[in-house]
Amino acid sequence: MAQVVEYLKDVPFEVSRSRLYDAAELYDGFVPGDEDSFAKCYDTRAYRHFISKGKQSEDVKELLARTLHDHGIHVALNEFFKHHNPRHCVGVMGGHALLRTDKMFREIVLLSKRLTEQGFCMLTGGGPGAMEATHLGAWMAGRSEEEVGEALAMLAVAPSFKDKGWLATAFNVMEKFPQTTFHSLGMPTWLYGHEPSTPFATHIAKFFENSIREDSILTLAYGGIVYTPGSAGTMQEIFQDAVQNHYLSFGFSSPMVFLGKNFWTNEMPVYPLLESLVCTGKYKNLLLTLTDSLDDVVEELEKFRAVMMK
Repeated sequence: MAQVVEYLKDVPFEVSRSRLYDAAELYDGFVPGDEDSFAKCYDTRAYRHFISKGKQSEDVKELLARTLHDHGIHVALNEFFKHHNPRHCVGVMGGHALLRTDKMFREIVLLSKRLTEQGFCMLTGGGPGAMEATHLGAWMAGRSEEEVGEALAMLAVAPSFKDKGWLATAFNVMEKFPQTTFHSLGMPTWLYGHEPSTPFATHIAKFFENSIREDSILTLAYGGIVYTPGSAGTMQEIFQDAVQNHYLSFGFSSPMVFLGKNFWTNEMPVYPLLESLVCTGKYKNLLLTLTDSLDDVVEELEKFRAVMMK
């Protein structure tokens, strides 16, 4: 027993926590402008430990440490939703490789900004690409489109999360455009720790166990999910969400809004398949929308919110 206690004390992450992370805590030790400092921050140390012990560790002490940590994050999420109505929580799913300079990145930023200003709480997997765009939009809520353009120009110096300066430019934007009014929830995982967590999420629920985390993201987005272009991970989320809606797992079905007609019809023809499955009765209760218009996205989510609040 003493060995277990000592092990729990020595791991480079907080085992008995009951609060969510924020960027300052997750990246404690990182100094913008000093790329080498990334190796010393809390997030990197936790990830390296995770990899060194094995993604599927057989060490009982390590499994206990991870389980206790993730349990604490779940407790913290429950506390978060005491202050944020889960029926106003909207998820955005999409590719982690989406560049900051891509037109769709800007579209997601503007959509998220608008939804945040209208009282929605934005939720993603908390990583780069479409996820970062979502949290940037929530962070920039209340500001002008010109200021959004300035922030995007600052980020364009490092378009990909693989580029030097990706994290530093994000912190530079946060310093130039500080805010404490608007909240968003990111839910990343150390399983994909090679993808840095976006610091624009004001509340970060980072997990070791990805399967639990993945299910939680889809479950907590009671207000609906917007699907932007992505690849295998986004495909998985679509059908996992469809199952929850088909079976009315939580008593109702939430909107599934697909942004990008050509992508979802031709490049990755998921939407025609879902429509066909609904028409033949294989899937039921799905609330499907396909559009290129941000106005349509907002309209569908607001209509659903109005129904849910009756």
